[in-house]
Amino acid sequence: EVQLVESGGGLVQAGGSLRLSCAASGFTFDDYAIGWFRQAPGKEREGVSCISSSDGTTYYADSVKGRFTISSDNAKNTVYLQMNSLKPEDTAVYYCKAAGPYHVYWGQGTQVTVSS
Repeated sequence: EVQLVESGGGLVQAGGSLRLSCAASGFTFDDYAIGWFRQAPGKEREGVSCISSSDGTTYYADSVKGRFTISSDNAKNTVYLQMNSLKPEDTAVYYCKAAGPYHVYWGQGTQVTVSS
């Protein structure tokens, strides 16, 4: 059974930090790119960051560059999103997505709320 389980969300004050985790199972982790997306109330889901599990190539949305860092622990089949200098506009449900040669998988999401 394929699973993507996000954790690490919560409530934090502006300027604070959180680290999200996405634990994957049920598929060949190294064959997939793992990404973080977020969706705020009333807004479309948007891409935040992603990483290639095979070569470590990363991507960041302009809105999070310099504040967020994505990393991968292939031994644990887990991708992390370190979020620093959080802003109220970062408030959203954060989803983990695994995209491979034939399949795409989504996690259930974890809520991040940044208070001003």
